[in-house]
Amino acid sequence: MSKKIPHTYVIIFFIIILGAVLTWFVPGGEYERETIVVNGVERTVIEKGSFHYVDSEPQTWQIFEAFFQGFVKQSGIIIFILMIGGAFWIVNSTKSIDIGIFSFLGFTKNLEKNKLLKKIGVNNIILTMIMLVFSVFGAVFGMSEETIAFIIILVPLSISMGYDSIVGVSISFVAAGLGFAGAVLNPFTIGIAQGIADLPLFSGFAYRLFCWLVINLVGIIWILRYAAKVKKDPKSSPVYETDEYWRKRNEADAKEKIEYHTPKIAWVVFIIISVVLGLFSWYYPMTEMKIGNAVNITPAVPMATALFIISSIFSLRKSIHFFILNILLFTIIFLIVGVMGYAWYIEEIASLFLAMGLSAGIAYNYHANDLTKQFLEGAKDIMSAALIVGLAGGILVVLEDGKIIDTILHSVSSSMEGMGKLGTVSIMYVIQNIINVIIPSGSAKAALTMPVMAPFSDLVNLSRQATVMAFQFGDGFTNMITPTSGVLIGVLGVAKIPYDSWVKWIGKFMIVLLILGWLLLIPTVTMQLDGF
Repeated sequence: MSKKIPHTYVIIFFIIILGAVLTWFVPGGEYERETIVVNGVERTVIEKGSFHYVDSEPQTWQIFEAFFQGFVKQSGIIIFILMIGGAFWIVNSTKSIDIGIFSFLGFTKNLEKNKLLKKIGVNNIILTMIMLVFSVFGAVFGMSEETIAFIIILVPLSISMGYDSIVGVSISFVAAGLGFAGAVLNPFTIGIAQGIADLPLFSGFAYRLFCWLVINLVGIIWILRYAAKVKKDPKSSPVYETDEYWRKRNEADAKEKIEYHTPKIAWVVFIIISVVLGLFSWYYPMTEMKIGNAVNITPAVPMATALFIISSIFSLRKSIHFFILNILLFTIIFLIVGVMGYAWYIEEIASLFLAMGLSAGIAYNYHANDLTKQFLEGAKDIMSAALIVGLAGGILVVLEDGKIIDTILHSVSSSMEGMGKLGTVSIMYVIQNIINVIIPSGSAKAALTMPVMAPFSDLVNLSRQATVMAFQFGDGFTNMITPTSGVLIGVLGVAKIPYDSWVKWIGKFMIVLLILGWLLLIPTVTMQLDGF
């Protein structure tokens, strides 16, 4: 009789208990903090040499309080997940996404008629293109939380193409993670780390771009090989059984007869959206699209509005389903404009998707009660994902309340003494990976670790740029496996992938990426690179 694998909730609960146990053995410690301005934004950083031991605060019954505090800490992502789930359920109930998937699959079959494309593999091309788009977003503006919204679309698509939910997560979340690790112009990691290290903003661009290309090459090959394996033998997938949810859902959608029509109310919704976007275009005629250190001023909102109006007229004449797909498409376009031009975060993005869901539902001729029912069904379906994010937040609460995070940071940073340049950058890389498990936020970790590591690198004649690279790689890869990451736990919850199944799949891949990161660090201390 095989042992039953613990539920994800059980695994995270035991990690919380482990954190509480550590507070009994690891002495309490604190760094003094100060507020500085980095690239025009105030950041709280550690004062150099300010570490001191304090009375420890062992955690006991507080582990139960940590549940509550974890939900408070992760409340933004939790609400984001619930709003996204409700909004997409409204869209899903109209069967528009299903029609989009069927049309897409029909398009790929037509492409296979081309002998050259068939030889290369149409699906391989499609998966690669999707991954590159998400990787670019991860490298340029640090896409992370935003990937949760795409899981609801890409996992069903992946299942329909003959793959599994892991492939659906990989072409979005993992791809963005690869871009995040090979960050070229990410202002939330590279921008903050270089600012604190007193380096020119986004300097060392050429070698970072090379690293991004290598990381993506390895990542895409790994995922395409896995996808081909699952396509050949679906039962080889570690989530074959849990994917039954998606397979049944896709089968039910395929059997349901869809009536192509366009209600009159859809034209009213189109006019209202067009007027609203027209007003936004008047208020925001030009947008400063920020890509790294460069600013490109374009009429992004008016252009997107004009394209929406033109494409909507054609889609409405075809069917309401294509109009709803058009709303979804331009929701994504405006998301990109908002993030890159107006520094949107999860609050604005969640609001955008909620507006999308309501617009789609009203256009489909849903009444207020219908909209409410569908939204609640969606929130209910995705509730487990939201709950597990709050539960995972309790891990950090226990470690912070136990006052051992700074002690761990001080201990691992002290271990660098007496190493050569390669040894030092290697230890820094290991430290950043360890700390990333405890503090998954890249910007927070940059503010905490760079004030300690940047001056230390000067003592061993190590380039500060190499120190930033060690932070960059150490911050990026382990985001895809650490249970303290609210984004990872949220993604897995939405995709219905148990955490242990995910670890089973990504474990070997993570080892490859960690070794690759270390190999890419070697030239930063052995070669004369531009900007280093």
